Amino acid sequence: MSGPDRAAVVASLRGLLGEDAVLTEPHELVRYEQGWRYGRGSALAAVRPSRTEDVARVLALALSRGIRVVPQGANTGLVGASTPDESGEMLVLSLERLSRLLDIDAVDRTVTAGGGVLLSQLDAALGEKGLMFPIDLGADPTVGGMVATNAGGTRLLRYGDVRQNLLGLEVVLADGTVLDLMTALRKNNTGLDAKQLFVGTSGVFGVVTRAVLRVVPRPAQRATALVGAASGATVLQLLSHLERSLGDVLTAFEVISGEALAPVFRYQPRLRNPFGASLPAYTVLVELATTLSADRLPLDEVLESTLGALLEGEAGEGITDIFPGKPPELWDIRHHVSESHRHEGEVLGLDISVPRSSMASFVDAARALVAARYAFMRVCDFGHWGDGGVHLNLVWKKDDAPGPTTELKAELQPLVYDLAVTRFRGSFSAEHGIGPHNQAFYDRYTPELVREVCRTLKARLDPHGLLGTTRLG
Repeated sequence: MSGPDRAAVVASLRGLLGEDAVLTEPHELVRYEQGWRYGRGSALAAVRPSRTEDVARVLALALSRGIRVVPQGANTGLVGASTPDESGEMLVLSLERLSRLLDIDAVDRTVTAGGGVLLSQLDAALGEKGLMFPIDLGADPTVGGMVATNAGGTRLLRYGDVRQNLLGLEVVLADGTVLDLMTALRKNNTGLDAKQLFVGTSGVFGVVTRAVLRVVPRPAQRATALVGAASGATVLQLLSHLERSLGDVLTAFEVISGEALAPVFRYQPRLRNPFGASLPAYTVLVELATTLSADRLPLDEVLESTLGALLEGEAGEGITDIFPGKPPELWDIRHHVSESHRHEGEVLGLDISVPRSSMASFVDAARALVAARYAFMRVCDFGHWGDGGVHLNLVWKKDDAPGPTTELKAELQPLVYDLAVTRFRGSFSAEHGIGPHNQAFYDRYTPELVREVCRTLKARLDPHGLLGTTRLG
């Protein structure tokens, strides 16, 4: 795009939205052009509409000029899907100003929120009503971003992901058409559930400007404990036992290997290490939660007695330690895992899911694969075994590696993904989505018929291919 053309586009955008809603200076664009982990590009401009009508006008203008657009929430994604490419000709459409709408209906147990409302805003507002949106994440994404990525988090075991907690949507299509699917109905069996087309598809079919979300009563109490386990098989036995005995109140089952946990205590000295010098092969963070008060159901006692009885029976074989603790303190350990790994050196983070029954076998196979070819690497695995998800962090010292980090990552990704998808019938992206970072693997593993359906949808909803940097067809 030539200089005069660029200036004309910017002038038109400012005419639609106002001067302060259109950013073009390099220092202003940096935070829109750089992803949280992957993705770094160059934008024509960043626009910050504050109403659905303004989003529609921007997209209509972009269509008339043939300008590609990347929708962006809080830019906390991990696969590069929310940042522009390097052409300098993409428009970043930020949702950050679509944050004023937040309407709570306590009877319906719903919240209607603008696409730019942050998860932290949502949680604070719902907390005043004794409610919560049950998606728990380490990041602070927007509602639109959570829909576009089908966010899950640490309590998916109990409450499900965004797809399961979404009732209605308002979406602006690539030509500026506003699609109103804003229903608060829990039951609506009238054919295609069209809103699901926009869930987990990275914004390439349309821009989410409003959503109706199902919310749940905020628990009156939580109880947590760290449980040491000698093996992955023991972890799975523990999961089955807890679901049978405490299924109604089990809200989280987070697993951290000894390799993944050691850096946390090494780099976070303020966090108490209850295990001492010898960490178990696996540590499980178990959480129970209920809306019942402690005088009706003393949850701490229930958890401690259940785990204590487990130790005394055959089902407790392989359990090495049990440490009850305050929820904030134990979750603090879990939330510092990824950060602590970055202090160890180079990190390749892989977001894998396999059937729960295969999790221990998959991790063992991944360890064997890495050990055989990359003896200088450590497998630091942790994550949501309760829903079949594991973050497989491969960590190494740069000086120990025989080649550049970029080359090693390019070798490792297909090896581990192929193990997960081909041998274990799993997914190469449990939570993070596709984006440019995973595009090649989407192309490799997605059945051609599915891709053909996506191409047909894209041709109808965005025939000129102007939205996003992810290709689903």
